[in-house]
This record gives sequence, structure tokens and C-alpha cells, in this order.
Amino acid sequence: MTLAMNHQPAIRPATYQDVIDAPADKVAEIVAGSLYLHPRPRLRHSHVIGAVGFEMIGAFQKGRGGPGGWWILIEPEIHLGDDVLVPDVVGWRRERLPVLPKDDAFATLVPDWVCEVLSPSTRTFDLTTKRAAHAAHGVEHLWLIDPEALTVEAFRLVSGAWTLTAALAGDAEARVAPFDAIAFSLADLWAE
Repeated sequence: MTLAMNHQPAIRPATYQDVIDAPADKVAEIVAGSLYLHPRPRLRHSHVIGAVGFEMIGAFQKGRGGPGGWWILIEPEIHLGDDVLVPDVVGWRRERLPVLPKDDAFATLVPDWVCEVLSPSTRTFDLTTKRAAHAAHGVEHLWLIDPEALTVEAFRLVSGAWTLTAALAGDAEARVAPFDAIAFSLADLWAE
């Protein structure tokens, strides 16, 4: 099996047991039969994840100042076929997931939206392998947030390929699909 980002040929396809056996200080994911291990997020990364979650949960899960109608989760484990993914923030429209399974350890329904926060240890994986996996499984919307560059790029899956729908930087006002019913300042995401 491959570990981390060394891209050596797999001895055998990774299994969920490999995820379970991963060190506690690592996030373990399986894509296309390979195991990827990443360090736990740093504080700045966690801050951005929490800030995005805060904006989306209030308006789109709770319906406070927004339309509601979504489930938003932070760092859930998602099993899609043989892949095991741990996106930073995800969302499902309630019309597709009416009730959030409260006792399940992982989700098996493809999210409608995924947000990945780039970090030095996951940047290449998030921009290549993981982005391709999200497309292959049919995630409709993908946001990539870069806390170092202070940017947000939003994509929509069109005919199996990612199409850029928004590129924002600094303290710009964000009104980005699928959450364009509200606006928030990107400045709220950065721990500056």
C-alpha cells in the first residue's frame, strides 16, 4: 500500500482496516486503492474550517439569516465505493438527505458540496488526487480555500469536469454557489 504522498506502487489495495490502524495523529484516506496519511490540521487550518462551517451552518443548516435546507458537517468520514475520504467541510441538501443518520460512523451518500482547505502537507493531494476523486464520485460543488494566499476558488462539476465559477481573494465579499443566497466577508475566514 502507498503511504502519505510517496506514490509507490501498492502491494495490495488499501482497506478500511488500514484506516482503522492508522496512527491517531494522522488523517487517513483511501483513494483508488492507495492509503494516504496526513498530519492533523494546524490551528490556522482548523480556524478556517470552523469559520466556513460557522457561516454555512447558521444560514443553511439552521436557517438563521438564510434559507436552511442543508446538513453541514466538519471533517466527516465519507465512504464512496472503495474510497474513504475526509473532506474539511461538506454539505448535503436535505431533499437528498432528509434525516442525518446520527448513529453512523461515516456517510455513504455523495455530498452536494465539498470544501477543502489547502495546507502545505495536503496541497498537492487536495489539488490533484482528491479533487479528481470528488469529481469521479459526482460531487456537484467544490470550494478550495488557501489560507496562505487568502483565496477561495469555487468549482461546479459540468459533464464530469470542474468549471471555475468564482475566484475571490483577501477581504472580498463572497456570494458563491451553492450558497449564494447569503454573502459573507472572506476576512472572516482568515486568522489575521
